[in-house]
Amino acid sequence: MKNLFYLIAVASILIVGCTAKTNSESVKNTESEPCCESAETACCKSTITFKNEDFYKADGSFDVEKGKDAIVTLAKYHGYNIFPEFRENLWVSDYGTGKFTELGLAAYMFKNNETDRYMLMDLFLLPNQMLPEHWHLDGETNPAKLEGWLVRSGKSYIVAGGEDNLASFPSIKIPACHMNGSTETKHVIEGTPGTFTPQDVIYAKHWQFGGDEGAVITEVANVHTDAAVRHNDKALNDNFLGK
Repeated sequence: MKNLFYLIAVASILIVGCTAKTNSESVKNTESEPCCESAETACCKSTITFKNEDFYKADGSFDVEKGKDAIVTLAKYHGYNIFPEFRENLWVSDYGTGKFTELGLAAYMFKNNETDRYMLMDLFLLPNQMLPEHWHLDGETNPAKLEGWLVRSGKSYIVAGGEDNLASFPSIKIPACHMNGSTETKHVIEGTPGTFTPQDVIYAKHWQFGGDEGAVITEVANVHTDAAVRHNDKALNDNFLGK
């Protein structure tokens, strides 16, 4: 009898846990059958989606606050701790494309020490969103950025120099707003939680592409200099540098 009561209690806890979903309409339950049929099966699969038109004002300009809303939703979906300063100091951009769900980035810089030269920040990619192809030059007072990426949750396809294997990843769709749907670098590394990918070659061009659930990525580097970033797509480069 005690064992029966124990099993009932465990099942009740699992069901309650599954029903504690976010209120955001961007997170949807995709299960047609009741979740948590047993303790051994995956519980309450869900997807997270965003509509591009929701990020733009009536005049067509990018709504930064709506962009931050989406990143907070994404972060919560992945179990990221939303600390008090998170939203205020979050940087989001669509690089002037008008296609934030296809091409853009959000980043939170924790530390960029230009004296001792170390940097730590978190990157956030929406589902199937591209971080544009770019590279780093020497700054006026800093060397070129040399970095590495640790995928915390979700999936990010990290693309840099090497043998072209892009065709092996059909889920990667380079948007037309990026060099007419093209890139120069095409060597893909599939970054999953716990995967650390270093950039071994200085000045190397690189880009990333979020998986179906987006991604949370921690980036470490020697130092970051905004003015020393260069993008392969001239329009994106001019937008980033404020030209």
